[in-house]
Amino acid sequence: MDLRKILGIEYPIIQGGMANIATGAFAAVISETGGLGLIAAGGYTPEQLREQIHIARKATSKPFGVNLMMMHPLIEELAELLVEERVSVVTTGAGMPGKYIPKWKDAGIKVFPVIPSVALARRVASSGADGVIAEGCESGGHVGELTTMALVPQVVDALDIPVIAAGGIASGRQMLAALALGACGVQIGTTLLRSVECPIHDNYKQAILKAKDTDTTVTGRIAGVPVRILKNKMATEYVNQEKAGATKEELEHFTLGSLRRAVFDGDTVNGSLMAGQVAGQLKEILPAAEIIKGLFEDCKKAFIELSSHPLLSDKGITE
Repeated sequence: MDLRKILGIEYPIIQGGMANIATGAFAAVISETGGLGLIAAGGYTPEQLREQIHIARKATSKPFGVNLMMMHPLIEELAELLVEERVSVVTTGAGMPGKYIPKWKDAGIKVFPVIPSVALARRVASSGADGVIAEGCESGGHVGELTTMALVPQVVDALDIPVIAAGGIASGRQMLAALALGACGVQIGTTLLRSVECPIHDNYKQAILKAKDTDTTVTGRIAGVPVRILKNKMATEYVNQEKAGATKEELEHFTLGSLRRAVFDGDTVNGSLMAGQVAGQLKEILPAAEIIKGLFEDCKKAFIELSSHPLLSDKGITE
């Protein structure tokens, strides 16, 4: 399966739907580079989402999509809006999109739900999804329990539709590993946070670049809403309150507006700096086009290098 042909893109790379970050302008930038840009609907009203779709359309003639969180309080209106606007692709998260899939597909929209388990992958496939994005817990933001290495091959074996790998992918070697697991493409997020065009505050970008391998943590495990973010004062206090028995409502109030504080105000102390474990390997700010093209070219280079590995030669295997 060739994701490039399925989505009409140059590189088999999808930009993650990051709330308050993945705007229409940013999605257009990614699509112009040859990947698939996504507008994140989280935090938008229907009118605001429509505006962002129009912004993207004015900036690119290439395919782009919209990411919907199924728990959005205005999900019915947002789902209908996508039909009206006839976007190319919709990805979904935080819930089951089954009831909307037939209407989306009738409108010519390709549907790729983000899934954290084989069980949910099977459910969305039986509902008519065109493919799935299998996201491991290495990723930033809302996470499941399985790692990408464990999740992707199990989903590939369970389904006969395209599987895109997400979580822990920021280099050509990691992309090659995802393809070796059976994925037909990858979704990336954290590595794009350090792009020149990414609309987050520079403080947020610098925090990503300064991060070490162990500088992310997962909050919300006890409350059942796990989210991977960079360690800071807010994260520490959240975990302490969670362990002390704070209710889900109290924790939600504590983090209210924390993502916006990080994205727009650059508050790296009390803001929610969503980032995946690959943050530790990112060292410089680069144009988005360089990140995406470099990822694909480095993947091909890694494949060539791996092909000549002594353990993979006929002699090496039989020894």
